[in-house]
Amino acid sequence: MPLLALVALFIVVPLAELYVILKVGDAIGAVWTILLLAADSVLGSLLLRSQGRSVWRRFNATLTEGRMPHREVIDGVLVIFGGAFLVTPGFLTDIVGLALLLPPSRAIIRRLLVRRLGRRVVVGSTRPPRRFDVEGNASEYVEPPPGLER
Repeated sequence: MPLLALVALFIVVPLAELYVILKVGDAIGAVWTILLLAADSVLGSLLLRSQGRSVWRRFNATLTEGRMPHREVIDGVLVIFGGAFLVTPGFLTDIVGLALLLPPSRAIIRRLLVRRLGRRVVVGSTRPPRRFDVEGNASEYVEPPPGLER
């Protein structure tokens, strides 16, 4: 399965992106397509900045309240991936990046991700914690025992 995912990632996705870019270029012209891709990247970086700050504030607020920031960490990872997809040139990756950066769609993706990975990830340990109860005695030597002399 990982090999198939790598093939899709490095071969199928760029070919699909190229196909869509060429089709958009045919429809609106090459210059407008390039300008649209550049504007996508700029707007994506601005959205990444604002959403990143928002997630960071919620992360710090959750820590201040003494709670574990589970949701905020997942949101942070999704925002980082969304920004990477938006900065990558292409219309298909822009759609995925936008879905990861906008809070309503990010919440849906987060729920699906937690549900999917929640079955695979086990938190904690299945063994009971070790309790150390060692009895012993110690004695002090004035002189080192034989064989340990310097």
